[in-house]
Amino acid sequence: MAAGSGLAVVAAVVVVAAVVGLPAAGGLGVNWGTMATHRLPPRTVVRMLQDNGIRKVKLFDADAGPMDALAGSGVEVMVAIPNNMLDMMTDYDTAREWVHQNVSRYNFDGGVTIKYVAVGNEPFLSSLNGTFLNVTLPALQNIQRALNEAGLGNAIKATVPLNADVYNSPEDNPVPSAGRFRPDIADLMTEVVQFLDQSGAPFTVNIYPFLSLYANDDFPLDFAFFDGTGSPVVDNGIQYTNVFDANFDTLVSALAAAGAGGLPVVVGEVGWPTDGDKHATAAYAERFYAGLLRKLAANAGTPLRPGRYIEVYLFSLIDEDAKSVAPGSFERHWGITRYDGQPKYAMDLSGQGRNTALAAARGVQYLPRRWCVANTNAPDLQSRIGDSVSYACTFADCTSLGYGSTCGGMDAAGNASYAFNMYFQVQNQVEGSCDFQGLAVQTAQDPSTNACNFTIQIVPSAAAATAVLLSVLLAVLLAPRLV
Repeated sequence: MAAGSGLAVVAAVVVVAAVVGLPAAGGLGVNWGTMATHRLPPRTVVRMLQDNGIRKVKLFDADAGPMDALAGSGVEVMVAIPNNMLDMMTDYDTAREWVHQNVSRYNFDGGVTIKYVAVGNEPFLSSLNGTFLNVTLPALQNIQRALNEAGLGNAIKATVPLNADVYNSPEDNPVPSAGRFRPDIADLMTEVVQFLDQSGAPFTVNIYPFLSLYANDDFPLDFAFFDGTGSPVVDNGIQYTNVFDANFDTLVSALAAAGAGGLPVVVGEVGWPTDGDKHATAAYAERFYAGLLRKLAANAGTPLRPGRYIEVYLFSLIDEDAKSVAPGSFERHWGITRYDGQPKYAMDLSGQGRNTALAAARGVQYLPRRWCVANTNAPDLQSRIGDSVSYACTFADCTSLGYGSTCGGMDAAGNASYAFNMYFQVQNQVEGSCDFQGLAVQTAQDPSTNACNFTIQIVPSAAAATAVLLSVLLAVLLAPRLV
């Protein structure tokens, strides 16, 4: 997403997959986002990638923490320039300096294996109202020129991850073969794809079958997955049984219409969230990935590009509890692992459908096993908790409490307990963060239910702990009577 989507493939599985010619984890990439209140140490994340045989990662910036941790790992990297820096990159000297600081400096034996530079992230998204239309192509051109002048242009390509909303089919002919770039940006997109074609870079697109389902209650559920549908889309004799293939081939048709029909396509993001919506469940995520990974392992391609390997980056590796929820509450739950790097569901990266799980993050350190819950002995609890719950959820992630979510079925006291605990954990369990005018109390007894998990946060880094402390002080100054 604009950023902006349980399980170990053990070594033996990866070896077997390689023997039979499947791409296994080595053919897959993952997105590594860092919009979280408590981040796993970068070296822990890199080790988790290696433990699972994942050899490609896509970042959303060029932060030194992940980049330094990736040095010497052999993991292939797509490093990124955020949208808010695109205007700066229209100046060539600035672009050249960015390449020097964030690409060339890692180009040494034992450094970072950078394959792509992502110039922006979904900069042509309709909801951005054209903010980046005039700066993205010049930035792309300058970054590729700077890579070329640094002697890196043959090995490292600049691309632009774009949302699938840059192309569509007309309402009166909604089939993949009618795909064209969005009329308001058609000329610009033609320039972009022609430049990518000339520079040898791929077109990078983010495809989200979940969002098709989320946006339309009448969307056929089975069409979002890969295990068949009773209502295929028929296009010139081709039957499309899933929206991923239909979406991908709509892009292929749009590229052909723009004179770049052979341009390679990288799927920069594809995934399924596990909470925050009635369709965002672990069961659906497991089903989606099982079908996708089986398809990728078979090099099935799509009807318009059959029998081809597709380079794919799963979205995403880890849940991010500080992401914007403007698109929906599910935004914080795209990870194939939880916030602490623990797997959520069965997943076989080899695509063979084995009942296996990802290797979890190792050596994760947690805060003490203490929770914060509603004090059922507090006078007038029911009439007083509203403001306190709202306050807690302003500073912590309460998206699991929504309708259709994992914690959505609790009573008022349960909702308050969940909100209070999320706030307590985000504040690192500091003294005074579990009181709420006597409405909350600490407990050593886990209040989790079969459906709803009351988390214990991980130990923060020193920088994160300082940031949280400052937020506590700010919170006390802003609303001293609520905490």
